[in-house]
Amino acid sequence: MQAVVLDTFGTFENGKVMDIPRPVPGPDDILIEVHAAPVNYVDLVVAAGSYQFPPPLPYTPGKGPAGLIVARGANVKSLNIGDRILGMAESGGYAEYALAPAKDCYRIPDSMTFMQAGAMSLAYDTAWFALTDRAQIAPGDSVLVLGATSAVGRACLQLAKAMGARTIGAVSSQKRAVIARAAGADDIVDLSAADLRNNLRDQVFNVTDHKGADILIDMLGGDPFDAAIRALAWRGRAVIVGFAAGRIPTLKINYLMLKNIAVSGLQVSDYRKRRPDMMARCYESIFGYFQQGLLDFGPVSQFPLSDFKIAMGLIDRREAEGRVILHPART
Repeated sequence: MQAVVLDTFGTFENGKVMDIPRPVPGPDDILIEVHAAPVNYVDLVVAAGSYQFPPPLPYTPGKGPAGLIVARGANVKSLNIGDRILGMAESGGYAEYALAPAKDCYRIPDSMTFMQAGAMSLAYDTAWFALTDRAQIAPGDSVLVLGATSAVGRACLQLAKAMGARTIGAVSSQKRAVIARAAGADDIVDLSAADLRNNLRDQVFNVTDHKGADILIDMLGGDPFDAAIRALAWRGRAVIVGFAAGRIPTLKINYLMLKNIAVSGLQVSDYRKRRPDMMARCYESIFGYFQQGLLDFGPVSQFPLSDFKIAMGLIDRREAEGRVILHPART
């Protein structure tokens, strides 16, 4: 089968498409014929060798492929050959066939295409846990989303609205503001403004009746986080998802006491390992919102497996408009 293979860490540019043997499922695994493999920012982190759980080399990138079950292990009883599933594999998705633990696979609704399943993969489950378990969202809350046009940012905007919250998208350009509005932002704040440390707080206070945001979801870190933490309301909740801006910020703990602020982090793969019951509830909830017509996974850019470097480059340069999906060529 065709697969992207990296035999060294450093950059995704080291990868190449190769013919390798089709994997064989272990007793608790299923084998997926991959129809949609999402390209995620974390794939770049893994390729760079910076991920906290690096795969053994050589490896095939790609988390969360969607497709058809074509084989299953002897212990797998809950899933059948021919089922349409989203398989939350930690790697291996950039290939014609990929393995995934059966416990981490979820049947997708009949009305959901593979491309839609790929578009929601790893973004909507991350957003769901950030909003529900970490931030304890409630109807009427205001949610400030940094990196609002990223995959997770768009998911946060849509899920927060579905959960009855008011959404504030933080963006760095007018073009991104249009995208954030289309994704569900009720209000927009500008991250390119001068004196961001004070200006962002003023912008958020202006759209929240001078209360501040109840929830901050941060995918950026760096200067945007330093400014956004000051825009939280009393008893505000900040959830740290990533550091796409580059710098991992620090925080004076006394500031949390002054406004009774709670700060938490999110590593969504831990829930698959430790709380599969919650992960199953997560997907049941997301699929339910989708079937109610409350979620729109937005534009999708599709690339053949041979163009994986182009696809990953779009994510690396933050030029992607919507999700980027690989679809393995078939003969």
